[in-house]
Amino acid sequence: MGAMYLLRVVLPDRPGSLGALATALGKAEADIAGLDVVEQRGDGSVVDDILVQLPPGKMADALVTACNSVEGAQVEFVRFYPSRGGLQRDLQAVEAMTADPSHAEGVLVQLAPNVFHADWAVLIDAPEEGPRLLDRSPAAPEEIGDVTTPWLPLTRPIRLPDPAEWAPSLAQSTTAAVTTAGDRVLILGRRGGPEFLDSELARLGHLVALARTIGAGA
Repeated sequence: MGAMYLLRVVLPDRPGSLGALATALGKAEADIAGLDVVEQRGDGSVVDDILVQLPPGKMADALVTACNSVEGAQVEFVRFYPSRGGLQRDLQAVEAMTADPSHAEGVLVQLAPNVFHADWAVLIDAPEEGPRLLDRSPAAPEEIGDVTTPWLPLTRPIRLPDPAEWAPSLAQSTTAAVTTAGDRVLILGRRGGPEFLDSELARLGHLVALARTIGAGA
């Protein structure tokens, strides 16, 4: 079985662009496993996350070359994607939280990496005496002893500053965070990027608010 890659591509927001991209990727022997429209920009372009599988022996460079052959396409990021679960959409996360309302917040921690094409998620408690790990996704750091929270309090989801400033153990990650209730904070991490877009931060905040509502109802 070949390797899975996540592509973030900016395309002109016009009919035929996505079809042309799919054709170009097919010619490169890439099998499209999932596609997510991440953001529609006001400049006439759209940002797509595309999960593709390459056959053994094919390199990621072939994906970039294929995308560049499409007029107006721009590859913002390509990276190896370790999860084989596919792209998990927001609605699936809401359904899973609703199915287990008393653990809605924990369910979101487990699903958020797939929903947002990230590598890991942690839920921490950040009182004055120092952060404490409450829950983590399978690939998340097991310890948060070096974590500080100078960016608290939060009033909305944000892209966190360079982790080297507040969590040296996460220095290779691009991170985003949102408060869930009081001092409880959900942090998402992508090793090496890409940066979290404003639209992703808004979705993250919405899902956290839903988790809080679902949990309170239980």
